[in-house]
Amino acid sequence: MSRIISAALCTLFVFTVASTDASAANAAAGKAVYDGGCVACHKTGMMGAPKLGDKAAWAPRIKQGNAVLVSHATKGFQGKVGMMPPKGGNAKLTDAQIGDAVAYMVSGSK
Repeated sequence: MSRIISAALCTLFVFTVASTDASAANAAAGKAVYDGGCVACHKTGMMGAPKLGDKAAWAPRIKQGNAVLVSHATKGFQGKVGMMPPKGGNAKLTDAQIGDAVAYMVSGSK
């Protein structure tokens, strides 16, 4: 029940972000996506989200590879300690925007 409530709260913080060029999967474009919604969970660790800059929490995720991280962020993921709603709860985000946000968080967490 608390995960449902947490997911709902996280979703409430997710905002619509302007579309970026589909080929621009880079960390700079990802900052806008992160600031527009991802920050709600990845700044506080809500629902077990790894905090931006937490090298210990991100290291095993980064080892899985970018494709896995983007897939989890796009499709959603239920882990042992938390969950990621599909597209962070914002269905309007494009796959490219998700990739940009992942790139930004990875670059800030190595």
